[in-house]
Amino acid sequence: MEGDKIKVSSYTIKFSSHAKEEMLNDEFGVIYEHEIQEALNEGEVIEEYPKDRPYPSYLMYGKTNKGRPLHIVCAVIKKEKTLVIITVYHPNPELWFHYRRRKI
Repeated sequence: MEGDKIKVSSYTIKFSSHAKEEMLNDEFGVIYEHEIQEALNEGEVIEEYPKDRPYPSYLMYGKTNKGRPLHIVCAVIKKEKTLVIITVYHPNPELWFHYRRRKI
């Protein structure tokens, strides 16, 4: 699924309490819900976590309409047609190659 897109428009988006906290406290400034929606619309899966529980999760990379890069960790609950945002952050360019691959 890496490199794939998730058709976000077919899911209800819910935010974990952790995601809401991170949105307010990101070191690069507040992250707004509309920015997450924008990044998800064109975003791509860059990592998969199939063993996560209670649902497998994904790290997505996308940009807002203003070009702000975001990483969004989310879980897809297909049965409920829900996309749960677990956390979201502005990736540190010192830790990522083009925001898509971790620097080791």
